[in-house]
Amino acid sequence: MAITAGMVKELREMTGAGMMDCKKALTETNGDMDAAVEVLRKSGAAKMEKKQSRIAAEGIARVAVNGNVAVVAEVNSETDFVAKNETFQEFVQTVADTALASDLNGGANGEDIDALLATNGLSELLVEKTATIGEKLSVRRFAKVTGDIVTSYIHGGGRIGVIIAANGATDDAAKGAITNIAMQVAAMNPQYISRNDISDEELAKLREITVDSALNDATTLPKPILNKLIDKAINEKLWSDDDINNFNEHKNNMNYVWNFLSDAAKAKLGELAMADKESIVAEKMFNGLVEGRVSKQLKEICLLDQTYVKAEDGKQSVAKYLESVSKDLTITEMVRFEVGEGMEKKQEDFAAEVAAQMAGV
Repeated sequence: MAITAGMVKELREMTGAGMMDCKKALTETNGDMDAAVEVLRKSGAAKMEKKQSRIAAEGIARVAVNGNVAVVAEVNSETDFVAKNETFQEFVQTVADTALASDLNGGANGEDIDALLATNGLSELLVEKTATIGEKLSVRRFAKVTGDIVTSYIHGGGRIGVIIAANGATDDAAKGAITNIAMQVAAMNPQYISRNDISDEELAKLREITVDSALNDATTLPKPILNKLIDKAINEKLWSDDDINNFNEHKNNMNYVWNFLSDAAKAKLGELAMADKESIVAEKMFNGLVEGRVSKQLKEICLLDQTYVKAEDGKQSVAKYLESVSKDLTITEMVRFEVGEGMEKKQEDFAAEVAAQMAGV
């Protein structure tokens, strides 16, 4: 049977597959449209299997909300170009909608993905879209929140997806406030809702890292501690003669003296501080420095401690902002997905690729 351009066009519109794939499928099935669709589906499965070793770290996040439940889902593609494709975007929305309608809760590390793909033919749809689009596609993760109020926010065309749940108030003011907080989460990327969400082990690790960082950056230590380290470096000639001379020449201005010393001299102070860690950590003034730095970090990583980005005075915290809206309004869940975070990304050098192709001509 002769395969006409009209038949190819019809099959392409039905499946979204490439023109040559459609022509080949119709030729194989002698023009049987239903059989050609099945061939394309099987071909998609084969293509998907071949692509499994490839890196898919681009893509988009999409959200779905129904009443007091919200879902955010991330689906990856190999290129940013495909992430802008309408067919791909519709598929990601289908993933989010399917997750919302399911009784699955998902998770930031890909929990429940297999169960989700087994829901409502989603796995078969993934195979079909892989064949249509021609890249490896991966349903990476989804998460679900429930509360008296839920809201969602998509930033950067889907690069960041946020969902928030809150309890205690349901009026329009509360809903507006939680929407603002979703934008805050997208912009400021807090790791926790409040300090209470940080385990003792995590807090201890944060403090340990802060202590070692302060000791290694010894030039910022309290002056009494720093002076002892400098005296040791000079008296025991642990610094070069040039560094000792430069220090003595500029020591009257401790804010600038470090500009005249070598990196090796500053590193040596860090080594001395680490060697004397036990006694330095016992110093009250050092602990004050560490606690101040830990507190500053907590204000950055804890949502309620962050400065509210729309604060008129530039100082109001998120906690104070929520309290000004309703004393009963409490954020209970927060999820922020940034596409590709924590994944290895394929590095493409198009200039090198073109050069290589030209060399082979």
